[in-house]
Amino acid sequence: MVKKTKRPSSAISVKGKEMKRFHVHVSVEDLAASTRFYSALFGAQPAVEKSDYAKWMLDDPRVNFAISKRGSKVGLNHLGFQADTPEELAGMQRQHATAELAVLDEGATQCCYAKSEKHWVTDPQGLPWEIYRTMGEVETYNGSKDAAPAGGACCAPEAKVAMPAVAVKAASSCSTSCSTSA
Repeated sequence: MVKKTKRPSSAISVKGKEMKRFHVHVSVEDLAASTRFYSALFGAQPAVEKSDYAKWMLDDPRVNFAISKRGSKVGLNHLGFQADTPEELAGMQRQHATAELAVLDEGATQCCYAKSEKHWVTDPQGLPWEIYRTMGEVETYNGSKDAAPAGGACCAPEAKVAMPAVAVKAASSCSTSCSTSA
């Protein structure tokens, strides 16, 4: 069973090192049905639930899992890491710049009902990665009195490379495509 947390994330460490929270954002067509599905899957209700957005803050696995009706396409919107401190966020940004990744620094911003400081990197397939620290809540999706249109996402930057489509079968993929070796 997946556990929801309300305690500070700094209370969790592995081998003496504080863990970042993995972030997944999925664009969905039917928010109510998806909220019911993920609540059943995680065994927990969303920590944040709005008319166009839901977010689970889970401890096991340690993940910030969000769904919304905001993406231009249904499916994976972006991945990311949620930092707990300004120092942790700055360290990740230095790491990405040192590795010569193209960093889009948004600095202080408001998105997904939260005040954040963030930067983005994009993998070779065009999948955006959001690296951020949440500093508070806001009343609207993008922090503006004029709510962003439901079809557009204020979060993930436009991908410059299209992601390949992946076909999904109802049956196990291993039953037809995996070979066993002795």
